[in-house]
Amino acid sequence: MQYIPNILFIIILVAGIGYFTKNIRKVIRNIRLGKDVNRSDNKAERFKNMAMIALGQSKMVRRPVAGILHIVVYIGFIVINIEVLEIIIDGIFGTHRIFAFLGGLYDVLIGSFEILAFLVFVGVVLFWIRRNVIKLKRFWNPEMKGWPKNDGNLILYFEMVLMTLFLVMNAADLQLQELGADHYVKAGSYPVSQFIAPLFNGMSEGTLIFLERGAWWLHIIGILIFLNYLYFSKHLHIMLAFPNTYYGDLKPKGELDNLEAVTNEVKLMMDPSADPFAAPAGDEPEGEPEKFGASDVTDLNWAQLLNSYTCTECGRCTSECPANQTGKKLSPRKIMMDTRDRLKEVGDNIDKNGSFVDDGKQLLNDYITPEELWACTSCNACVEACPVSISPLSIIIDMRRYLVMEESAAPSDLNNMMSNIENNGAPWPFNQMDRLNWSNE
Repeated sequence: MQYIPNILFIIILVAGIGYFTKNIRKVIRNIRLGKDVNRSDNKAERFKNMAMIALGQSKMVRRPVAGILHIVVYIGFIVINIEVLEIIIDGIFGTHRIFAFLGGLYDVLIGSFEILAFLVFVGVVLFWIRRNVIKLKRFWNPEMKGWPKNDGNLILYFEMVLMTLFLVMNAADLQLQELGADHYVKAGSYPVSQFIAPLFNGMSEGTLIFLERGAWWLHIIGILIFLNYLYFSKHLHIMLAFPNTYYGDLKPKGELDNLEAVTNEVKLMMDPSADPFAAPAGDEPEGEPEKFGASDVTDLNWAQLLNSYTCTECGRCTSECPANQTGKKLSPRKIMMDTRDRLKEVGDNIDKNGSFVDDGKQLLNDYITPEELWACTSCNACVEACPVSISPLSIIIDMRRYLVMEESAAPSDLNNMMSNIENNGAPWPFNQMDRLNWSNE
């Protein structure tokens, strides 16, 4: 009977980690649905970006209030969960505070965890106030209604509860240490929970043990629930920010990539000796030509799909977007959220049918409208603002390419400009013979 709690703990632990692993494999599978792109160059610069942006939070602090609060919550939550290692060992082997033999170092660790837990709790409360009391505009855009809004609050409640359970567990443990209860060795320093412990004065030893054990179990189960909740939440960025910043595009922000198929066509047109209908010697006849641009998520590359899963929905991109500021329909954050939602839909389709079965939908029109795409000024403000190196612009450009080259659906002004370039060699509707008339005035 004495081993039942240990067995139960192992079952819960294996189930929690197993379910998380299963869902992360789905995320990786979905990301790999994208086209291949080479992001293996300049490893030193990529590691530097990951260290500075994902680990060092360098772009977060450009907005100091939110940045500092985020760093406190981020560091605190990560460091506090180092104690999860001790909880796991204690849970498996039935020990209690297995690392207490570290003596003074253990006191420093537990004391640090407690201070950080308190700071995390305060930071989370301030984040909640910013969202729900102050109601910052970027958290109340149309795309943030429903689940995105609830998700943002739910994770804050999660963190409040986990930090409270941690401190209550320690406060009850401290009381049991003072009472000299069996199994509760004197260990650790409790600079925060020592102020909570007096609330438990007068409680019997059995009640305190029930309180401490209850908080312990709820804390570790809560952490496993939180871990598995990440798959369904924007907070997957906690993990994906690292690979996303590593595999970010290193080219100058104003430089667009060229489609190889288009480049080859242009070269062919400029070679007067080339036969456009001749295939290279030994080559088989070409199949269906590759689609220009993107109309669905599988037309995007894997780095763009990784971007969509990494989006934090913080809205910095949208708040910096000049098109959005002037009332246009475009929201770069919505572009990323729509891409992720469509990718999840495609993934669910594959899970259900074994392979993708045409559902009559695509990213273009069903999720993102041409009006949104053509509202973009291509200024890169969204890319510059993103704290985790996401590029909504790259998706916008690829979808525009599809509209222009596959559907001939460019806006009339753009079509006029391209016709003028084709006929007159310039964007303006003047005959080439008249292009220098201005110099005679």
